[in-house]
Amino acid sequence: MELQSARLDSWIWAVRLFKTRSAAAAACRGGHVRVNGTPAKPGQRIGPDDEIRLRVEGVEKIVVVVRAITKRVGASVVPECLIDRSPPPPPKEVLASVPRRDRGTGRPTKRDRRDIDRLRLRPS
Repeated sequence: MELQSARLDSWIWAVRLFKTRSAAAAACRGGHVRVNGTPAKPGQRIGPDDEIRLRVEGVEKIVVVVRAITKRVGASVVPECLIDRSPPPPPKEVLASVPRRDRGTGRPTKRDRRDIDRLRLRPS
């Protein structure tokens, strides 16, 4: 039995974009999920050809619904249910160049803040 539509939170959980359905619903309520360019609620109905943009662990994902499902499926079945149009992740060199503070070192001092600002505003 092929469904014509499914709840948004249920679908993004079923295709393994979130570990739990409650996490998927919380992402929807938090404004991290958009359907066809508009913010979406967890109970919104989605169907084939809907574009879903979401942020998972700080990474932007763009998927197009191919098949509406409500039951969680195996990882091998997921490609039949969606088309992944996510941009490629940034190169590791870019991620490594972002300055990080050691955990537990406290707030940056005024001098640290100026150094950070200087790095951010440096012309490329």
